[in-house]
Amino acid sequence: MAQRSFDAIVIGGGPGGYVCGIRLGQLKQKVLVVEREEVGGVCLNWGCVPSKALISASHSYEKLKQGATMGLLADNVRVDVAKMQEWKNGIVKKMTTGIRGLFKGNGVELAMGTAKLVGPKQVEITSKDGTKEIVEATKAIVIATGAETIEIPSFKFDGVQVIGAREAVSLAAVPKRLAVIGGGVIGSELGGVYQALGAELTIIEATGQLLPGTEPELATIVEKTFVKHGAKVLKNSMAKSMEKQADGSIVVNVEVAGAMEKVVCDVLLVAVGMRPNTSTLGLEAAGVKTERGFITTDIQGRTNVPHIYAIGDVSGGPLLAHKASKEGEVVAEVIAGHKAAKDWVAIPGAIFTTPEVGSMGLTEAQAKEKGIDVLIGTFPFAALARAQAVCETDGLFKVIADKKTHEVLGVHICGPSATDLISEGVLAVEMHAFLEDLGLSIHPHPTLGEGLMEASMAALGHAIHKLNR
Repeated sequence: MAQRSFDAIVIGGGPGGYVCGIRLGQLKQKVLVVEREEVGGVCLNWGCVPSKALISASHSYEKLKQGATMGLLADNVRVDVAKMQEWKNGIVKKMTTGIRGLFKGNGVELAMGTAKLVGPKQVEITSKDGTKEIVEATKAIVIATGAETIEIPSFKFDGVQVIGAREAVSLAAVPKRLAVIGGGVIGSELGGVYQALGAELTIIEATGQLLPGTEPELATIVEKTFVKHGAKVLKNSMAKSMEKQADGSIVVNVEVAGAMEKVVCDVLLVAVGMRPNTSTLGLEAAGVKTERGFITTDIQGRTNVPHIYAIGDVSGGPLLAHKASKEGEVVAEVIAGHKAAKDWVAIPGAIFTTPEVGSMGLTEAQAKEKGIDVLIGTFPFAALARAQAVCETDGLFKVIADKKTHEVLGVHICGPSATDLISEGVLAVEMHAFLEDLGLSIHPHPTLGEGLMEASMAALGHAIHKLNR
């Protein structure tokens, strides 16, 4: 028998679950959020937020070392990893404390423990000390359990030398040699952190491109930056096995173009993706359907069981925190009786490499696959006075539009602050803007944002600060 009842129970307190819980509370629903580790989930505790803190620190370290270019002389610049980790942990603590405060302010109850569906509307919560409680949802259950790091059988995590993303944001020292299996977002971001802090970096990527799925021109810029700073990037390569050596190093056996190569490292980061956390939820007993482990939902986040919803990574890609948060808001409003649905046009991607990558909408290849005749406009960061002034000139703006109508279909940016600049592109596509809308809007000078204006005009053949072809 249920000991307590709520209008809604949210299983998972990550960027989908905690946002859903807060929005339910704002809509005057009695809500319980169940979290097994810490509010904020993967993103806040060992994903998005701590990794971006370390990226920021490593970028600042690089800038300090290069200060002489601008006449800023700093001697004996060095890294205190323990202090850096303390600073990073402080940011995470502030954020998690803030979420708990928002829960309290919005009347959201939090239960720490592992949740499992044990009835049509019943959830069993097991706390860390083994205590069990059954609670009931009178209106809805929301599954927001996120995803976990994929572990390759040949490269079992030991938490010290063979690690995943969780351990990578908490290393006590900068490894002398770091090898990364997987040149996607996580591998490239975290590999870049430790390269900037002094590690020799090797990235092993199975496909023919770093950052698969990204516009090829942008991925090439990121790869060139890695290589320029001494990294080795092995593409079309498969890590087959590893051997721990007597001197404490690891030898990774890699197949490259049909031949075997050995990569020697001190720490091996495995970053080949994430899988949904669904196996222990009791979904089968509740009759909830999954596909390849992901829970299938409709445009309102509803599963095949009408009162059970799923949001965020557990409901399928793209596996992005901001997508999860938006889904959390949508589902909360649906549960509270409001009209809401997942009606966005495009979801932006943000990659915090050096330089950064911001991307949204159709790529050039995707547009052509759809049979759309396109106009392409590009503009280099090197032509921007602001980029010159901040000594970060590597990068490119790329705008893709329908040739017939001039409607903007996609915006892709690689360069400093690209993850901030991409929001203008999101707004343009959501509002069905045209090249003329972006190109004729006056952007302040000197700024990085001028590049999007210039790229839009370049697509029309009217760019001022580059030759029109």
